[in-house]
Amino acid sequence: MVDLNFKYKSLIEFLKSETPFKPELSIILGSGLGDFAEQLQIHKSISTSDIPGYPVSTVVGHKGKIHFAEYENKKLILFQGRVHFYEGYNINECIIPVFISHKLGVKNLLLTNAAGGINKNFTPGDLMLATSLNGILIKKELTDLIGLTNQTGKNNFINLPDPDLNLIIIKSADAEKINLKEGVYWFTKGPTYETPAEIKFFAKYGADAVGMSTVHEAVYSSYLGMKTSAISCITNFASGISDQKLSHSEVTETADRVKNTFARLVKAIIKAV
Repeated sequence: MVDLNFKYKSLIEFLKSETPFKPELSIILGSGLGDFAEQLQIHKSISTSDIPGYPVSTVVGHKGKIHFAEYENKKLILFQGRVHFYEGYNINECIIPVFISHKLGVKNLLLTNAAGGINKNFTPGDLMLATSLNGILIKKELTDLIGLTNQTGKNNFINLPDPDLNLIIIKSADAEKINLKEGVYWFTKGPTYETPAEIKFFAKYGADAVGMSTVHEAVYSSYLGMKTSAISCITNFASGISDQKLSHSEVTETADRVKNTFARLVKAIIKAV
């Protein structure tokens, strides 16, 4: 188990010296929300390349910026881009946005991502609220991250995602007349898209969408006592669900098509939190 306070001491000291206020809500912007911060009142932006010890995102659409912003009198920290296992990073690096948010006193975390649709009632462009998360493929990494827990510690994860925050999201979608789907998000490490056989296996055990982020962030934030929810933009059919060949360009094209709806939902959530 790595001592993250020691590993990221310089990083946190740097950010605390640069932070203009204490954020109330942290949002990790996945594909589909890459430009969302520009719609808010930005007080300060920091390139992650200027932060000591911060890993570099190599994925198209993940710009590598941290924004301190405000919307409807709510103070926010936004992470424009994340790093992933498939880029060669380990779990201690992939949860940096969560670690930073906690160190800056944030109590609520909204995770967003692009995901492949497994549920055949979903279509590309749908938004899905995660009702549960499956991280069975990274149990060892999660143990390395948070250590072994006693029974009390294990109970911290019963309300993941947070039911109160999820209810706020559902009501926000209703108010904005957005058709918000609900379902189980299943995590895989990558680096390739899943095979049709893997998707059939995931579907058999309850998966509605699949992606390569979010679960470790959610588990770690819950462990730290933060209220956490996750929304996926269904950018493509998962492998084998349709005959169309998977590509990252399809992901980015669909995310771009629905970004205004996604942004409208997130703004409503910010107002309601």
